[in-house]
Amino acid sequence: MSYSAFREGRRERQDLVSTKWLGERLRRLDIALVDASVGKPLGNDEAWLSDRSAFEARRIPGARFADLVSDFSDPEGRFTFMRPTVTRFASAAGAIGLTNRQHIVLYDNSTGIWAARLWWLFKAFGHDKVSVLDGGLKAWLADSGSLERGPCDFRPTDFAASERPGFFVEQAEVLAIVEGRAKGRLVCVLRSEVFAGVEQRYSRPGHIPSSVNFPYVELLRPDNRLLPDSALRNALAPLIASDERILLYCGGGVTAAGTALVLTLLGARNVSIYDGSLTEWSADPGLPMVAAFAPKIEASTVP
Repeated sequence: MSYSAFREGRRERQDLVSTKWLGERLRRLDIALVDASVGKPLGNDEAWLSDRSAFEARRIPGARFADLVSDFSDPEGRFTFMRPTVTRFASAAGAIGLTNRQHIVLYDNSTGIWAARLWWLFKAFGHDKVSVLDGGLKAWLADSGSLERGPCDFRPTDFAASERPGFFVEQAEVLAIVEGRAKGRLVCVLRSEVFAGVEQRYSRPGHIPSSVNFPYVELLRPDNRLLPDSALRNALAPLIASDERILLYCGGGVTAAGTALVLTLLGARNVSIYDGSLTEWSADPGLPMVAAFAPKIEASTVP
């Protein structure tokens, strides 16, 4: 099955669905639509908040809201968006009325990274019937999709979850690769300016040593839909051409999920996310950082 077939909605179960696919299935009881949007308060570029107000102002019909900042993250974590425990995840999914029998479709009002983060969490906690809406709310509006407004409530359910290994890695595993004690390719998916250290967004500028840079934003069209299959394969060729384990990171494990989604669509099965990412790594002055421009690798350099 090609990636194009995923985009055109030719399968009942898939990781990416189109607005056309969703429009033909709105209100079906076996489909659960979830908005995972996150935003920032006006005048505060540091804080994050779940964008429930925007959801209630305009949402895709039948959608419910997932609070990715608190409910679907660890409130005891040192940093925002650290993954929750399996118990907390199951409780959060059940609280918004989700069941294990449903095909869960996720979207957001941004570039798809928030929906992808929740998609990765569902996968990590054992639920495979989950998809991301290509282009999210922006694409839905561009395709003249209908909207609803106001709060919504769903009857709580019992959602079963079990944590799968390999979806996330911790700081110690990343350090082992940096020091040459373990194998794996470290991939930073942040913008090139942040990767190079020209723009500082975290405690220290730059990137983790031995990393390569493949910015997630370069995988998107202007309407927030993903690029065509051929363009995605070309952009990520050095990664998908290798059998080496891929460890993705960004600022806090969110944007990395967007790239994890693309790699999964392209057939990669050796992908993990460093959950703490640069927020955790840069906060420890004892860990090395590189603040100098490093060019992308070419496919020909992959062993």
